[in-house]
Amino acid sequence: MARAKPRVGITVGDPAGIGPEISLKAAADPAVLAVCEPCLYGPHHETDLRAFTPGQLSAEAGRAACEAIARAVEDVRLGRIDAIATAPINKEAFALAEIPFKGHTDLLAMLTKSGPAVMMFHSAPLRVVLATVHVALRHVPALLTPELLDFIIDLSARELPRFGYPAPRLALAGLNPHAGEHGVIGDEDDAVLRPAVARARERGIDISGPWPGDTVFGRASRGEFDAVIACYHDQGLIPVKLLAFGHAVNVTLGLPIIRTSVDHGTAFDIAGKGIADHASLVEAVRLAAKLVVG
Repeated sequence: MARAKPRVGITVGDPAGIGPEISLKAAADPAVLAVCEPCLYGPHHETDLRAFTPGQLSAEAGRAACEAIARAVEDVRLGRIDAIATAPINKEAFALAEIPFKGHTDLLAMLTKSGPAVMMFHSAPLRVVLATVHVALRHVPALLTPELLDFIIDLSARELPRFGYPAPRLALAGLNPHAGEHGVIGDEDDAVLRPAVARARERGIDISGPWPGDTVFGRASRGEFDAVIACYHDQGLIPVKLLAFGHAVNVTLGLPIIRTSVDHGTAFDIAGKGIADHASLVEAVRLAAKLVVG
């Protein structure tokens, strides 16, 4: 018998951060209860949380966060829940626990035995797909290979219809200032990015660029493009957080399961104070439920 509403698992993230607080708030929020049945994973009861000091890094917290994610993924596989929305983890806590992943995205790709997963930030004014994520800036140019760009562009074009864009108009942000100024400020834009756009257009994808990073996001927010592919983490995240912080949703593309997340971190500085805003997690759960229904 089909469920009346989709069941969305909420992983509480690092138990020393604001994750348990915002997870409890989101699970009780009328906007969430109207669209799904929330199920919490990870330490969230007062007795469980006594094992963790708010705002303090620990290997124990990293392990607890990782175990909750693994249980949620397993329950999606078994059909017990339909999607996952995740509260923030702490990468340093993962490292202390010797967990060999830098964040949710690569961990989820391993747990689901899928290919490379890609991070997209979804908000009303702007959608951004990240070509590279948690890597040092000096490594980005070498990582932007033709193979990676083809994969990212194809995946974006294939996935955007699920979010209400049946014929997505994509833009590729330039790597260098002014998108290289025709080789005056670096040659990567002309040598690697521009040919990737040309190949994608030959495959029938509506994409243009590379466009200067200081203008393309504004153009997208005014409706000229449905999504922008950013070359590196901060290039894409700064405009999203400027325009929609607290309401943007991190979505993982390329997984066989639905996974959404918040647009912020563990906020150790306010953990345990009862003042954390759960708005982004509410949006993440609501989007997960919407993607389940289709």
